[in-house]
Amino acid sequence: MRLYAVVAAGGFRRYATYRTATAAGVFTNTVFGFIMAYTYIALWDVRPQLGGYDTSQALTYVWLGQALLMSSALMGGGFESELVERIRTGDVAVDLYRPADLQLWWLAADLGRAAFHLLGRGVVPMLLGALAFDLAFPGSLWTWPAFLLSVFLGVVVSFAIRYLVAMSAFWLLDGAGAMQMAMLAGLFFSGMLLPLNLFPGLLGEVARALPWSSLLQVPADVFLGKHTGWGLVQAYVFQAGWAVVLLGAGRLLQTAATRRVVVQGG
Repeated sequence: MRLYAVVAAGGFRRYATYRTATAAGVFTNTVFGFIMAYTYIALWDVRPQLGGYDTSQALTYVWLGQALLMSSALMGGGFESELVERIRTGDVAVDLYRPADLQLWWLAADLGRAAFHLLGRGVVPMLLGALAFDLAFPGSLWTWPAFLLSVFLGVVVSFAIRYLVAMSAFWLLDGAGAMQMAMLAGLFFSGMLLPLNLFPGLLGEVARALPWSSLLQVPADVFLGKHTGWGLVQAYVFQAGWAVVLLGAGRLLQTAATRRVVVQGG
């Protein structure tokens, strides 16, 4: 485990070196946060309590989305492009023969990336949003660790989805199409555009049951106090369940890919 802790720390340091890009990202997140906030204000003026949120909660949801945009990779990004390129060039064969698990290696690196983005590109936009708008911060200190645990589980689910996308490059050869589809699905079904509680009927039920809801909708509802007691446990079980299923699927693809590399190498 010490190896993967070092990899996670290396992932954090890697993204910390891009200070100009981080500053530009903070600016972009803040600008889009203001645009979406005023759009939500107009919508909630017409439809108060839409989706079970008051205006303050809806605005908080907006800024939580901006804070988690990069941490949870709601639009993709992170390790998958690099891994797809290594698969395309055949360099991944070296990775598979190393005395380290491929999936755990990339997971550790992605957790380091997520931690940096949460601090580097998440905190500042949230604070600026709080200065400009009346946000609904938790009344209980226990909500903060509960929220962070939900964010952690969401990041793991996000990684598992993107790892599956990257692994598909063993058979598709070019993972660009799969990454684009995953990005669009993540943007829509995570609740980044609108809270999934606003989706009508069957569409809403399906959207809330998909793994992408773990990336934003579930952590945001934990932050806003929508999940408490047994409901909070159910939210964690939902996220952890998707994480286990998707990581397991990624493990199966990794095993199949390893066999393919061994056969071709032999």
